[in-house]
Amino acid sequence: MNFWDLYIVAPLVNVLIVLSHYLFSSFGLTIIVFTILVRAAMYPLTIKQLKATKAMQSIQGQLAELQKKYAKDRQTLAQEQMKLYRQSGMNPAGCILPMLIQMPIWIALYQAIIKVLGAEPENFLDLSKYLYSSWTMVFSAVPLGNQFLWLDLASPDKFMILPILTAVSMWVQQKMSTLPSPTPLNNSKAR
Repeated sequence: MNFWDLYIVAPLVNVLIVLSHYLFSSFGLTIIVFTILVRAAMYPLTIKQLKATKAMQSIQGQLAELQKKYAKDRQTLAQEQMKLYRQSGMNPAGCILPMLIQMPIWIALYQAIIKVLGAEPENFLDLSKYLYSSWTMVFSAVPLGNQFLWLDLASPDKFMILPILTAVSMWVQQKMSTLPSPTPLNNSKAR
């Protein structure tokens, strides 16, 4: 196994199986609880990202003015933008860095869920490579139940209910975290 599978995906696979055992063998409930735990652990990064995003949005009007003023001189524009970032006390990478840290965690969680929910018999053979032999509980808990509410977790959602709910919740979250952009008229009055 490669580094990613050995040190990232395999621990997640085993933790998901053990957690499922303690959560009434409901893998759907396991996914929900584990997601809440991961979100709670990443809460400081999420808050940092939201603060950086709001700080970036608060200076968008000033950035637009700089871009108009120095449209033909890219070097001066870059210098003035960096000066504005320093004056406002923000880092332009502050919005991206927390997201880049979180992405591998969510990708690993997705891969672990796919491996645990082997829909075909050969997937269980692949799963056996990820199980810790010292954790006897994981062998007794496999295979996991793949039914949760009306869903078969091992097959795609035919009615696209979950993707639609995810899209709506992401849209609502985006609207809640986005500040209204200041108009140029308001910026000139503020000076």
